Amino acid sequence: MVQPRNLTEGPIGRTLFVFALPILAGNVLQSLNGSVNAIWVGRFLGEQALTATANANNILFFLIGAVFGVGMAATILVGQAMGRRDIAQAKRVIGTSATFFITVSIVVALLGLRFARHVLVWMSTPEAALPLAVAYLRIIFIAVPFIYMFAFLSATLRGAGDTKTPFVFLLVVVALDIGFNPLLIFGVGPFPQLGIAGAATATLIANVASLAAMLAWLRHQRHPLWISRHERHLYKPDFAILRALIVKGVPMGLQMILISLAMIAMIAMINQHGTGTTAAYGAALQLWTYIQMPAMAIGAACSSMAAQNVGAKRWDRVNATARQGILFNFLMTGALILPIIVFDHATLSLFLPDGSPSLEIGRHLNHIAVWSFLFFGVTFVVSGVVRATGAVIPPLLILGVALWGIRIPFAVLLQSRLGVDAVWWSFPASSVCAMAMSLAYYRWGRWRQARMLATDAGSVAVPSEVPAQVPSPVADISPVLAAAAVEES
Repeated sequence: MVQPRNLTEGPIGRTLFVFALPILAGNVLQSLNGSVNAIWVGRFLGEQALTATANANNILFFLIGAVFGVGMAATILVGQAMGRRDIAQAKRVIGTSATFFITVSIVVALLGLRFARHVLVWMSTPEAALPLAVAYLRIIFIAVPFIYMFAFLSATLRGAGDTKTPFVFLLVVVALDIGFNPLLIFGVGPFPQLGIAGAATATLIANVASLAAMLAWLRHQRHPLWISRHERHLYKPDFAILRALIVKGVPMGLQMILISLAMIAMIAMINQHGTGTTAAYGAALQLWTYIQMPAMAIGAACSSMAAQNVGAKRWDRVNATARQGILFNFLMTGALILPIIVFDHATLSLFLPDGSPSLEIGRHLNHIAVWSFLFFGVTFVVSGVVRATGAVIPPLLILGVALWGIRIPFAVLLQSRLGVDAVWWSFPASSVCAMAMSLAYYRWGRWRQARMLATDAGSVAVPSEVPAQVPSPVADISPVLAAAAVEES
């Protein structure tokens, strides 16, 4: 029988790093999958096809973000329950959450099939790329229920301390997606030639097959969180849990929606500068996904680790988790940014045809914007920790101010003076501000007193002996990194 990992014991740094590795490897796999698909589409179907997928994938990110918060709320509730060694409560959370996700995903798929073209037109998708984007996006909508459920199960298992199982089945998704892509795009052997629709069909096949395999494996292995046929009553919504999922999940989901809407607003602005600029941005996005991966993995690991320690009332480990997470973000994200800058021509050439004018545009925007992810990573980590207690509104407000109070106005208002460069400079400007606000809230905010469920008040609330003002998460970082963090904030 598989046993979830106990994150309330052991050395903080090593435990966090080992726990985060499968998440990071999974994120890299997903990025590799997207990059390989972009290579097939961009180099063999052309810049218009790459522009089409860039627009459609922004919508997919929005769709995932729309339910991200509920998934995070379920993950935190499961993590806190596992920290208290309450498996029965963890199963109740999973049952209610699964019913919610299945219902919502079907509704989203049906609406998406109906309104795909309308949304793409609203995004100012270039006319030449519009038919390709519609064909691609409609198949992606069919895949949404399977993508939702796979992501939900993976996040829930991570909340329980199991990162290996999601990684193994994500590997299956990536292998199938990469394998079927050229077969369905070009019509190799018995497969039909579907063009850009083949890339979306490969995604559909991969997610359906891997989700089915994961469910079969969990049942076969008698995973502690598997809901057996005798426990099917757990799928009937528990309204106390459902209320927590919605009340706490909606603000967390709004964070992803704010990000995705900002991405859509940005690409809508970029579309106005022509297909060449949009293609360059799409190629740069492929590189940026890799750069974001360490911070996203560390943030997810910090959230799960903090949730279990909140449930176990180990506040010293919660603080140490934040400090170690920030340190790992600076080291790992910084280690990726440098080679991306040094070898930018070679890396961008993977996604754009030789001699394309988009290459130089991509190099230029990358030099300006890529550094922002070093600072935004701190926000990922700190937000992951504070959300583990149920403090979800302040991170939402911080993100809203950074994106819609700084990034979008900066890009819009300064385009008359800087041209499209205003869009690129808006990334570092907003990221530095987000980091400063996040660190300030961690230092002076009352996030420790938040809770996910009203019934958890006694077990999750901050103990009276914990001081109101807690140490800064950068306090124990090496002097150079601490000074850099304070300087930027």
